[in-house]
Amino acid sequence: MRKPIIAGNWKMYKTATEAKQFVEEVNGLVPDSEKLDAVICAPAIFLAQLVVSAENSPLQIGAQTMSEEDEGAFTGEISPVQLTDIGVKYVIIGHSERRQYFNETDESANKKVKAAFNHGLIPILCVGETLEQRENGETGAVVEAQVEQGISGLTEEQITQLVIAYEPIWAIGTGKTATAEDANEVCGIVRKKVAALYHDEAAEKLRIQYGGSVKPATIDELMGMEHIDGALVGGASLEAGSFVKLLEAGSHA
Repeated sequence: MRKPIIAGNWKMYKTATEAKQFVEEVNGLVPDSEKLDAVICAPAIFLAQLVVSAENSPLQIGAQTMSEEDEGAFTGEISPVQLTDIGVKYVIIGHSERRQYFNETDESANKKVKAAFNHGLIPILCVGETLEQRENGETGAVVEAQVEQGISGLTEEQITQLVIAYEPIWAIGTGKTATAEDANEVCGIVRKKVAALYHDEAAEKLRIQYGGSVKPATIDELMGMEHIDGALVGGASLEAGSFVKLLEAGSHA
């Protein structure tokens, strides 16, 4: 049985005061970590503060991106060493917005996934197709290629610790969402690809999230699907009450 994981991606929202208030509101309402992994991926400037604010809660803190380098003359970058040092547990890798606006690729995502594991971080590797690719019937091929390149060189143990988030690009922040059946189909493609590259046992342990305008009204149906083990949530994770509802639904999946 795979443990559900609900991760909020705040993107470039909230002030330090708002971030602290959010954690104070959800503390005490986060389900036990034996039932579900609850994660907030916040702007880097808040991470150290949030780790402290959540230290007595099952809530875990993640970063939205990182460098593949441990240190160096890389102005503005944040290294996995720095993230681990302040107590961050998760990191989103290869989000479509990073690929679109900051020129990240499958190759760079793979380097970052490996760097995350090297420093005790759990990577959430994002994959997903554009609307054009979906309409052209290319979804399976695109996602399979992203998965294969993104996990290249990982050990079987790392595969079982990895989280993959299927986020159809056309559903991110648009209010559109894939049907639960469509999302499950693509998550199944991800699992089947991992099984082909490693073996069935590793693929069965891999946790796969769906992301793309997930809301409390849609989470139950998504979590009821065979291959969906959680959600990577944008807008619905910004408000404490909404996020708690998502956690409650995930913990009962």
